[in-house]
Amino acid sequence: MTEPTHRIRARHTDSTLTVYQAYTPRIGLPAAREGRFPAAWQRDRMTWIKPSFLWMMYRCGWGTKEGQETVLAVEISRDGFQWALEHACLSHYEPGLHTDRATWKRQLKRSPARVQWDPERDLRLQPLAHRSLQLGLTGEAARRYADEWTLSITDVTPLARTIHTHVQNGDLDAARRLLPREDPYPVTEGLLAHLRR
Repeated sequence: MTEPTHRIRARHTDSTLTVYQAYTPRIGLPAAREGRFPAAWQRDRMTWIKPSFLWMMYRCGWGTKEGQETVLAVEISRDGFQWALEHACLSHYEPGLHTDRATWKRQLKRSPARVQWDPERDLRLQPLAHRSLQLGLTGEAARRYADEWTLSITDVTPLARTIHTHVQNGDLDAARRLLPREDPYPVTEGLLAHLRR
């Protein structure tokens, strides 16, 4: 079966969804230890969350990039995730979806969340034909994410490094067996209509 170009794929339950982020150990380690973001986590800045483990690995280089050495799996409420999608705007102007560029810019400025669809990655972090959702949170959305939606935070850096080692050794089957299972995330009719063409 052909994979749809735009579909949210995530590890999820009936009430939660897991997203990934990577931080310096100064932020990431206390967050995982306490299960919530520390005071040093800046709630007034844009933060990007990614339901795709492999897209996060592409972004942080398996936890090797400076400032992204601690990889976190953040379990959030599905209600919060849905709120963010409902209040999101695409991060780029899309003719045919937006009335005009000026209207899109106004929507972007007002929106506490923004969406990007980036090529999903394989185990070698090469781009695939279908896309993976990234969700940027700012203002009210970032504060809700940190203080209301987040239910647990787990340090998955050791997992990332183990999978990476298998990939480097050419044992893709062993690497694949360790990947978090990500299934299509069910969305209500029309929820993503303003976020994809």
